[in-house]
Amino acid sequence: MRLATCRRLTLAALLVLPLLPAPSRAEEPQRIVSIGGSVTEIVYALGEEDRLVARDTTSTYPTEVAALPDIGYIRQLSPEGVLSVNPTLVLTEEGAGPPEAVELLKEASIEFVEIPEGYDRAAVLTKIRRVSEVLGVPEKGEQLASDVAAALDDAGRIVGEETSGTPPRRVLFVLSMQGGRVMAGGANTAADGIIRLSGGVNAVAGFDGYKPLSDEAIIEAAPDVILMMARGGDLAVSDEALFSHPAIASTPAGETRAVLRMDGMKLLGFGPRTAEAATELAHALAGG
Repeated sequence: MRLATCRRLTLAALLVLPLLPAPSRAEEPQRIVSIGGSVTEIVYALGEEDRLVARDTTSTYPTEVAALPDIGYIRQLSPEGVLSVNPTLVLTEEGAGPPEAVELLKEASIEFVEIPEGYDRAAVLTKIRRVSEVLGVPEKGEQLASDVAAALDDAGRIVGEETSGTPPRRVLFVLSMQGGRVMAGGANTAADGIIRLSGGVNAVAGFDGYKPLSDEAIIEAAPDVILMMARGGDLAVSDEALFSHPAIASTPAGETRAVLRMDGMKLLGFGPRTAEAATELAHALAGG
């Protein structure tokens, strides 16, 4: 009972924010908070960035987006932070959280739209079309989807040429190595999707999502290449740290010190730059 009362009081306080003195909704331009890097990229690719009033921490491309207020990480949202910019629309990738924050935002007097995720060609085009529909610019969406579809088709042709006549390389995507524990990408992940689009084979199977691997599982996976996001600061993993891991050192990738690092949002975002990411990764796998 106490929790429910607290929740009602919190919601009541949050609802005051959108009601601060402002022009009527019919007169003011749409004020959008974009949450999720790929969604933000799509808004910019559609030429609708002037409607954005804030973005989340994962929205780092294009570089101009850094000028917008940052309302926090997509999975650690604060309703107060989101509503403080007085939005009329919250546009987010599927998977925003925590659940209680999302529930409060959905109950506020603003529009809240989640864009479905997916990790293949069709998912990218669906995401573009859905964002354009929500923004009321479906014609722009169809044009962008057509351009991205053509780029993906070109990427598929290039990948086919790069991998023709050679066995696909086994790729282990390592998300993190905190405390020496290897967190890897299994099935139904963006990592698995981009590896397949690039003509590689995910070295791990039998589980969904991102999970820690035992030393035995790493050795059994026998990757030819380690794939990681290019990161700095506390999240960076040096070659020395990576290949000094006993299990990784004993794999084909460890023996040849084969590691690829790419921009995380381009690699895993499944947005307008996915064709570029697939082509870049395919070239790297073929030349590694």
